[in-house]
Amino acid sequence: MLNESSPSPKKINGLPKSNWCFNDFEIGRPLGRGKFGNVFLARERRTKYIVALKVLFKSQLQKADVEHQLRREIEIQSRLQHPHILNLLGWFYDDRKIYLILEYAPRGELYKELQLYGKFPENRAAKYIRQLAEALIFLHKEKVIHRDIKPENLLLGINGDLKIADFGWSVHAPSSRRTTLCGTLDYLPPEMIEGKAHDDKALSWLKIMRLFTN
Repeated sequence: MLNESSPSPKKINGLPKSNWCFNDFEIGRPLGRGKFGNVFLARERRTKYIVALKVLFKSQLQKADVEHQLRREIEIQSRLQHPHILNLLGWFYDDRKIYLILEYAPRGELYKELQLYGKFPENRAAKYIRQLAEALIFLHKEKVIHRDIKPENLLLGINGDLKIADFGWSVHAPSSRRTTLCGTLDYLPPEMIEGKAHDDKALSWLKIMRLFTN
C-alpha cells in the first residue's frame, strides 16, 4: 500500500515530460472517475513521491472532439504556480492513453467535506473564501478564466488548504470576451444563462458564497 503522506515535488526527477512512461509509477487506489478516464493514487518509483495520475483515453477524447480542450488545459495549468492551485507536474502519452501527473491533495474534494458537515463554521468558510479569492486574483492576473469553479473542483491539501483543480474548461483570454456556454449548470453565472459575453468577472461573490453552504 502506498504511503499517502509522502510529499509531492514541484518537479519529479527533473525529467522533461517526453521522458515519462507508465512504468515510472506504481499505481495505487482510484481517487476519482471522470467522463474521459480515471484518477489514481500513484508513486514515482525512483523518488517515492506520491502523485495523482489522471489517465485519459484518446478514443473517448477524439469521439467527443475535445483534444483541443485537453491541449489547452495542459498548456494553461502547467505554467500556473500558486499555493492554492493544483500543480500539474508533467504529462506523457502512449498509443491509447494520455497521462497527467498532478499534485496529490490527500483530503479530497471540498464537496465531500461539505456533504459531511452540512455547512462550514464561519471561520473555516472565511479561510476557504480567502484562499479561493487569492487563487482567482492570481489567475486573472495571468489572464486565465477557469469557468468551472464548484466544490467538486476545489481540493484540500494535506494541511486543509484549498486548491483549484480541473482546468478542462479554462481559457487564456488576454483581451477578448467569451461567449461559450460551459461549466456546470448549478454554478453558471447569470451572464452565461442570459447568453451574454463573459470575462474574468463571471464568477460572482454570490456564487462563491454558495460554494460553502449546503
